[in-house]
Amino acid sequence: MSRNVVITGANRGLGLEFVKQYLKDGWKVFACSRSPETSEELLKLKQVAGEQLETIPLDVTKPTHITNLKYTLMGNSIDLLINNAGIYGERLPYGEVRADEWMKVLEVNTVAPMMVVQELSELIVDNGKIILMSSKMGSVADNTSGGSYIYRSSKAALNAVGKSLSHDLAGRSISVAVCHPGWVQTDMGGPNGLIDTVTSITGLRKVIENLDMGRSGQFFNYDGAVIPW
Repeated sequence: MSRNVVITGANRGLGLEFVKQYLKDGWKVFACSRSPETSEELLKLKQVAGEQLETIPLDVTKPTHITNLKYTLMGNSIDLLINNAGIYGERLPYGEVRADEWMKVLEVNTVAPMMVVQELSELIVDNGKIILMSSKMGSVADNTSGGSYIYRSSKAALNAVGKSLSHDLAGRSISVAVCHPGWVQTDMGGPNGLIDTVTSITGLRKVIENLDMGRSGQFFNYDGAVIPW
């Protein structure tokens, strides 16, 4: 019996690589993005994968989209939920940080993953897994350079969300991990990234495979190392 994975931000970069690898391993993949019908990569995968891949329109900032996602998934259990959708926002230095841009990034990176988890909670199987894609830039202990106020704070707050979820969902034995993908060569990471998407996602899938209640609520690097909060 195949397992089901729901992936947000699945049209490019890390999300798309998650889709490719889980399809290859025989999972049923529900790939969510704002406009899947315009993603050439997802459309090509769909032509090959057929019913094994279902694409779903999802703007994580729109409550109606999240509710529609739940109803689209009705009748399917979720073994793994990967909250991957995220943005960096404008790169505003000290003295130029704007509240409107900050709120926009917090909405996507911090609030939306929690809303998605709450909406889909009843569909997630007991002993299921939830992944929140964060960043080492959200580690307070690792911040040795300052700056990046908006992005750093959105990911630090997401880390707190993940930790609380690990406690609140423990009664159902749902394990939760907050994950750093590494500095990856993507649209967000830029061309100078140290690793490619294949390396990052291959490592993260090992982290996910090894995730259990004893490891729930931790902050993992893509290579399995635990990152300080």
